[in-house]
Amino acid sequence: MSKVAIVRCESYEYAEVKTAVQKGYSLLGGAGRFAKRGEKILLKVNLLAGEPPEKCVTTHPAVLTAAGEILKTTGARLYYGDSPSFGSTLAAARKSGMVEPAREAGIELKEFQPGEVVHFADGKQNKKFIIAKPVLESDGIISLPKLKTHAFEKFTGCVKNQFGCIPGILKAEFHVKLTDANDFAKMLVDLDRLVHPRLYIMDGIYAMEGNGPRGGTPKKMNMLLFSEDPVALDATVCRCINVDPALVPTVKFGQEFGRGTFEKDKIELLGDSFDSFKADDFEVDRSKIRPFKAKGVMKILNAVVLPKPVINKMKCVKCGMCVKMCPVSPKAVNWESGDTARPPVHDYSLCIRCYCCQEVCPEKAIAVKNPLLRKILIRKH
Repeated sequence: MSKVAIVRCESYEYAEVKTAVQKGYSLLGGAGRFAKRGEKILLKVNLLAGEPPEKCVTTHPAVLTAAGEILKTTGARLYYGDSPSFGSTLAAARKSGMVEPAREAGIELKEFQPGEVVHFADGKQNKKFIIAKPVLESDGIISLPKLKTHAFEKFTGCVKNQFGCIPGILKAEFHVKLTDANDFAKMLVDLDRLVHPRLYIMDGIYAMEGNGPRGGTPKKMNMLLFSEDPVALDATVCRCINVDPALVPTVKFGQEFGRGTFEKDKIELLGDSFDSFKADDFEVDRSKIRPFKAKGVMKILNAVVLPKPVINKMKCVKCGMCVKMCPVSPKAVNWESGDTARPPVHDYSLCIRCYCCQEVCPEKAIAVKNPLLRKILIRKH
């Protein structure tokens, strides 16, 4: 039976967060179950991009610091990090408000560079990864994901948080190779199985709904969640926001690959009442993922069937981040005739629907939209 602890926490006021985190550890047997004296423990935060904490793009500094301070009582040596979409870990952590409180708590920042090749014979889909050295040098990992929506995988939670263990631009290569959301999810599950965090603590005090994982809207959810089973924790959150866990690829394949369970009768909920956190109005795509392969006639239908990233020209500040992060060659989003004075444009015949452009846009100027034909197909199924 997998255990998921849900603890109410209604603000990021540090004393309240630390009390809630302490309760979460205690419900699962105490911090000493997850770290021992002298061990090097990595706190793997979600640091997608350098954004202020109130935007809910990253793990909140108070959650990182509280989780770390309590673990330090075990005598473990702690450090934290992630590989942001672009730039250095330090730059993103500074903008996200993590650097000073973590330093004061004695939690060291690590750049997630360089990477080393790791062979994973037990991989169901991926048997080789390049993993950031701080991940490999740790004795154990505590994963600190942020509760957010995600255009490609519907939901970004515990399983997906380990994608940041792959250094920098190397992450884009997986989007090129694995254009199907289900195949991409299988890779994420294999990666999580490889690095195998000891514990997951999800920051859901404020979540992100809508156009996540960077351009969405903060939503107060008042909860921190704790589990050793990432699939069970992600599935529990899915039920909180009225999403069928079986429709989330990382959850579905997480169970299929033996990483955990999403079966309700195999999950024991601890702590505060689950029903008190229900948010049926949470803005998230609840439809079934219907991948379409760009072959034959489907290549022609892509433009009218697949969800596509759309640039709002009124919001676009022409920073070019979407162009820089597009992983395909030639670029699927680019400056028209090289004119950087106008917003970039998409060529959907080249677009692999990885939504990297939408994910990294700092101005919320790119949204993923369903074409009319897809909306009709969804209603019929």
